[in-house]
Amino acid sequence: MPSSHDSPAATSRPRTSRPPRSVVVVGAGLAGAQTATALRTHGFDGRLTVLGEEGLPPYDRPPLSKELLSRPQPLWLRDDLGIDLDALADEVRLADPAVSVAPGPVLTTRSGDRFAPDAVVLACGSRPVLPPGWDADVLHTAADADRLRRDLRPGARLVIVGAGWIGAEIAGVAAGAGVDVTVVEADEAPLARQLGTEVGDHLAPWYAAAGVRLRVGSRAAAVRRDGVILASGEEVTADVVLVAVGARPATAWLRETFPETVFDPTGGLLVDAGGAVPGVDGVWAVGDVASRPHPELGVVPGGHWSAALHDPDATARAMLGLPVEPPHAPYVFSRQLGHDLALFGLPEGAPAAWRGTPGEGPWAAFWTDPHPDDGTSTHDAAVRAVLLVDSPKEVGAVRRAMNRPGPLHLDLERAADPAVKLRTAVVT
Repeated sequence: MPSSHDSPAATSRPRTSRPPRSVVVVGAGLAGAQTATALRTHGFDGRLTVLGEEGLPPYDRPPLSKELLSRPQPLWLRDDLGIDLDALADEVRLADPAVSVAPGPVLTTRSGDRFAPDAVVLACGSRPVLPPGWDADVLHTAADADRLRRDLRPGARLVIVGAGWIGAEIAGVAAGAGVDVTVVEADEAPLARQLGTEVGDHLAPWYAAAGVRLRVGSRAAAVRRDGVILASGEEVTADVVLVAVGARPATAWLRETFPETVFDPTGGLLVDAGGAVPGVDGVWAVGDVASRPHPELGVVPGGHWSAALHDPDATARAMLGLPVEPPHAPYVFSRQLGHDLALFGLPEGAPAAWRGTPGEGPWAAFWTDPHPDDGTSTHDAAVRAVLLVDSPKEVGAVRRAMNRPGPLHLDLERAADPAVKLRTAVVT
């Protein structure tokens, strides 16, 4: 993928306009809470308003799937990260989301109230994909998790449509609690869209080992709450059906007032390095809704937990005229079917190298950028993504390496040797 070093959107220079004296943050999840925290941390002393939708204080979403049956309440960010919106903001409305943004910017909320702040930060997250005509559960909110906890009893038949991150996590949790679980996946391997079929093939045996039936190459043609009809005509009956086929940025409500040029193909907002939406004065975006340039990886779509955690700091700095630090590489952590996965960067195609042997203990996969001759030097390869499987001791070193300035170069021959610590395979 081409570098974005020369793109105007990738600049780290602060904006020169006057810092805002009033800000409305749209969204009370992790990205919105981190934005409020960063603004106050970096000296913003103007009026700050936060608009939420669910009627709940900020909480972390990953535990909704990873700890669905072991954590009956959300992981509140006030307890986990010490974020207290009531102390940070002048006004917090947890159940009055914005429904429109007009030039100015002028916000209108669901209650009909209007705000005309100097700046708006869109941190409104994503929406789970539920194709037209499908009727089933999804897992995205605390209310969704409550409903699944109520219905997933030992012996219940659960059909999950989609063997991605969420589908795999729920499958393992539910099977471990005595639920009869079947996963149907349209692709030929789990996580094929995210990691490629070659890697996904190594994840497939995990399902049977965890007591889960996996049906790959099985496209759902119709989905009801009592079962799924496959494209082959076969019906898989269920007591609970969960659709886990992805999520999209929650930006449909912006289409009427924002120019089409600011949206990427997924519906995300194309922002600059500080999170500003070019061509829409006074509007910024963070988290799931923001597709942000990375100097080595190109444009990185939102949806990564690390974006919600780290990008608000850069946005707060840019809004206040402070230097913006280089972005973090995307990071996804998943605990599924008795295994831990940590993914850094954006994988494309098949891995260039492997570490360890899948199925025989910890292993890893490395994706690289090709050299100009379309080949890759095994002694000095520019790495764009790393997947660690059951390798917790390597996570910290890889995170630091992926987030240092400049591209990460690895000696792939050394990195492929499980006896070599990964940090010693970095080419300096």
